[in-house]
Amino acid sequence: MPVEANEFVIQGITVDGKVFRPSDWAERLAGVMSSFGGGRLGYSPYCFPIGTNNIKCVVVSLELKEIEPMAYAFLLNFARDNELQVRPGREVPREDGKA
Repeated sequence: MPVEANEFVIQGITVDGKVFRPSDWAERLAGVMSSFGGGRLGYSPYCFPIGTNNIKCVVVSLELKEIEPMAYAFLLNFARDNELQVRPGREVPREDGKA
């Protein structure tokens, strides 16, 4: 029986195959979902930037839908509005919350 992914990945490539700009879009988007703690800004464990195959991406945990449905919808709408490719993420949790 296949296991479902517990996250999805917004890729910095449009459905037409073009690189999405600006080049720091993933950090900006994840920064919107970041939190302050201990005097430092850190990415949320539910939404953070990664790079894969030289493509900027943002990983979104499906848990975010339960915790903050409006934020989850915002991220999905961002991907749709900008015609970005979205793919399933990992099936097992990331050990350190990163790629």
